[in-house]
Amino acid sequence: MPRSLLTRTFLLLALLVLLTTAAWFTLFRYLDAEPRARDVAQRMASTVNLVRASLLATAPDQQLALFKELGSREGIRLLPAEAGDRLTPLPDTRFLGLLQQRLSERLGPQTRIASSVNGQPGFWISFRLDDDNANDPDDAFWLILPRERATRNVAGHLLAWGTLAVALALIVAWLLASHISRPLRAMAAAAAVVGRGQTPPPLAEQGASEIRRLASAFNAMAASLERHEKNRSEILAGISHDLRTPLTRLRLEAEMSIGDDNARQGVIADIEEMEAIISQFMDYARDESGEAAVTTDLAALLGDIAERKIAAGCPLDLQLADLPPLQLRPKALTRALNNLIDNASQYGGGEIRLTATASANDIRLDIIDHGPGIPAAETERLRRPFTRLDAARSGPSGTGLGLAIVDRVARLHGGRLELLPNPGGGLIARLILPRQPQEKPECG
Repeated sequence: MPRSLLTRTFLLLALLVLLTTAAWFTLFRYLDAEPRARDVAQRMASTVNLVRASLLATAPDQQLALFKELGSREGIRLLPAEAGDRLTPLPDTRFLGLLQQRLSERLGPQTRIASSVNGQPGFWISFRLDDDNANDPDDAFWLILPRERATRNVAGHLLAWGTLAVALALIVAWLLASHISRPLRAMAAAAAVVGRGQTPPPLAEQGASEIRRLASAFNAMAASLERHEKNRSEILAGISHDLRTPLTRLRLEAEMSIGDDNARQGVIADIEEMEAIISQFMDYARDESGEAAVTTDLAALLGDIAERKIAAGCPLDLQLADLPPLQLRPKALTRALNNLIDNASQYGGGEIRLTATASANDIRLDIIDHGPGIPAAETERLRRPFTRLDAARSGPSGTGLGLAIVDRVARLHGGRLELLPNPGGGLIARLILPRQPQEKPECG
């Protein structure tokens, strides 16, 4: 079966129309055969009786002229019947069977009917001038009518009109299926936007009552999600902001009041770790979708990130292919790449490699380290917020928000984050970005 609802609905409606039309056509032909056979038999019997009466009323020397007159005016031929004539019976159809039966009832049981005699096609009907003289071979004749008079069928006209009716029904079926699937396609596109963390434009609440209720419920859901996201961001931002002031005071107090250098440095380190956690909370609470996508030179952006990291002492090796300009949110992408590089630097150890390659459909950004890596069974779980690995790649510090931030930025760009094992040992954090910008959802 086709995958789209539009095609499935249209094919089902088209199948219904075709089966209904075929059943109607078959029933009509069946019911029409009896009255049509009776009508054709009556006209043929009348023709035979008129020809017989004309022959009886015509002098023998004038019969040849009568034969020619009937052939030229009516398309009727008369031939004498012979005992050795080779007859081909009529085709075995319901209509012709009924026609033969009705002719025999009107002309007598001795009447012979054939579709050809001695290889000559036509509609052949035998008759005698004198029914009482059945043994006289000179009294038997063949009346040959054009085959169209017997087999003339209204099926051709019915087929033409039926084809037109089917075509109109299929057009209506396509319009009906489109009317049903269009709002569903718009809703699917809007749901994809919600899945990327964005707020879609409201769907048009029109059409059938069920579609209107569904669009209204979806709009209410999208508005509720936007409201909850805004409340969550405001709460996290407020808490993070309020915590910075007492932490700053604690740091000053520690530097001025604690005389033991080791104790002072330990307290200051704890405060810095708390500030780093707060910064990560702020990054996670930030609404990335508020940044507009702009045409960005990705190679230049990656070069700036690598330059700052190398200046900060990070052993980063940058390898770039030819990269086309992309529609990106530069700040969000920079934040995501910084998280991946910092994660590789903290847990990977040794040199870190940042590579960028382009294919026909997407751009792949790989951050490669040589640390202990991540078990394949844990990759999906680590994308969730506040989730950390309790093995070698996770120490006691951290909030478990780094990969969640990167995953959200990837989905915001219509891409995805993949965590793959490095064949040489370690982890490949791959950020895949589509080359084409994501289409806006339909709202009609």
